[in-house]
Amino acid sequence: MSLQREEPKYFGAGPAVLPTSVLQQAAVDLVNYQNSGLGIGEISHRSGPAIQVIDDTKNLFKELLDIPDTHEVFFMQGGGTTGFSSIPTNLLASYAKKTGKKGKGAYVVTGAWSKKSVQEAQRLGVETQVLSDSSKTYGKFGKIQPFEEWEKPAEDAAYVYYCDNETINGVEFPFVPEYEGVEVVADMSSNILSRKIDVSKFGLIMAGAQKNVGLAGLTIYIIKKTLLEQASDDELKALGVPLVPIAFHYPTVVKNNSAYNTIPIFTVHILKLVLQNLVKQGGLDVQQKTNESKASKLYAALDAYPTVYNTPVKGDARSNMNVVFTIEGEGAEAEFLAAAKERKLEGLKGHRSVGGMRASLYNAVTEPATEALVELVKQFGEKHK
Repeated sequence: MSLQREEPKYFGAGPAVLPTSVLQQAAVDLVNYQNSGLGIGEISHRSGPAIQVIDDTKNLFKELLDIPDTHEVFFMQGGGTTGFSSIPTNLLASYAKKTGKKGKGAYVVTGAWSKKSVQEAQRLGVETQVLSDSSKTYGKFGKIQPFEEWEKPAEDAAYVYYCDNETINGVEFPFVPEYEGVEVVADMSSNILSRKIDVSKFGLIMAGAQKNVGLAGLTIYIIKKTLLEQASDDELKALGVPLVPIAFHYPTVVKNNSAYNTIPIFTVHILKLVLQNLVKQGGLDVQQKTNESKASKLYAALDAYPTVYNTPVKGDARSNMNVVFTIEGEGAEAEFLAAAKERKLEGLKGHRSVGGMRASLYNAVTEPATEALVELVKQFGEKHK
């Protein structure tokens, strides 16, 4: 079987397309890693080669994001949904250590994923405060309420949580909400490494790998080291703070270099290869310009035909990663998808909860693939205007 393939034009939101060269190298390594006679997925997660993969991947993150010494990088099994559970329990444990109090979680709800995150915190028994909810303010998701209009976090807020890029609703934050004395937590599952960020502004960054930088089954965490200091189980029980399952207990995971339990080392290796490829291509300066160029071309094409395409997200809240739109007219969306399929443009159907179209322009989506989609948008627009 050949390891060659036609370069895909796939715009699925996740699991998403990866660079072909990464998959080709991974395929070789899955059979025989570094001529060891074993595949990368067969070696012990605590062996020397596996530890090297983990360390190399962590160091690549530190290089690409210029992560300061105040922060640590680690990996855990699962995805964003795992983070919805592990973040409030770990952050409350840190707050309890610092203050001796229970604390609460403050949330900003701008789309489906941030809504799920606050619901999970509430399910776990965490007291929550919603600082802003776009669906209540504007009647639906698609806008970000101006920062100055948000409620202020309560005095006992342990953290402020937001989703930096909402894949379903096509909303991406153009700013970082900053607070004096309150840790900021961001879900960057769908835009991690798509642009430069100032990591020092965050107490914690969580990112499921499967959307922009890797395979499903692995989550990246970048945490301020002081947040790894947590109250004891007995202290947390006395305060009524829910305990963290040991596999998702951040101090334990960090102490064991992301290998307290059996980390999916093949998935970490894929992440390492993606990051090496990103460095080779010029790092985040180059990738950010490429992503901005892809998104601007697609939005411009959609905006040029306002009687054909409806783009619900306007202004600077538009996501560079997930471009959502609907098409006016009965049967028009089915016709568009059929025309896309003829051109081998796949993965464009919107999320089942909102319908419409969604083009995910993640790092591995090439400029030629994006330009092919732009050309279809223009031709379809001309036909139906």
